[in-house]
Amino acid sequence: MIGNRGDMGAFAESFVREDIFMQQARSHASELGIQDPTPGVGGLLQFVVSSLAAKSIVEIGTGSGVSGLWIFAGASKDAVLTSIDVEREHAATARKVFEESGISAQRFRLITGTVLEVVGKLADNNYDVIVVRPAADLMDLIHEAYRLLRTGGILFIDQVLSGGKVADPTQRDFESVSRRDGIRAVKEDSRWNSTVIPMGGGVLLATKL
Repeated sequence: MIGNRGDMGAFAESFVREDIFMQQARSHASELGIQDPTPGVGGLLQFVVSSLAAKSIVEIGTGSGVSGLWIFAGASKDAVLTSIDVEREHAATARKVFEESGISAQRFRLITGTVLEVVGKLADNNYDVIVVRPAADLMDLIHEAYRLLRTGGILFIDQVLSGGKVADPTQRDFESVSRRDGIRAVKEDSRWNSTVIPMGGGVLLATKL
């Protein structure tokens, strides 16, 4: 066994650098009380999107736009992001930072509304990457993600370990239970090939088989 030789989490988080627009969006997130993905998770999301040459991405939980900026950093020039959030203020904040960073309005759709109702209107087998952030309705969103993804597409669940609470079986709050059940559902479903990465608040990656 290799001994502890340093803070691997801090090293991984500092591996990537956020541009000025990401930093501005993160500042807005702090003001609004939004929990955006960490820089390390953003870099991982960029890597996934780039590796798939993703052209059609759905994000559930727009936040301040930090995640969207990382998606665009990895996406092809003709890629389109559909981002859904229950808060209009979040969508407005993301729209502003997208526009300021020079991203064409033709490349994103920011939709505000009841998440499951909006997701239910999206087309089957039409998306390369689905990003899920909220714990609410997670089981339903996992089910919908399978419907929406093309074969070989990736489900990316951020904050899936709730910063460590999910790994503690004594934690029985709604968020911990929801995410714990979601991890179990994906792991036990043979239609997914999945893994969990302890980066940021925790990331689950699952490929639709």
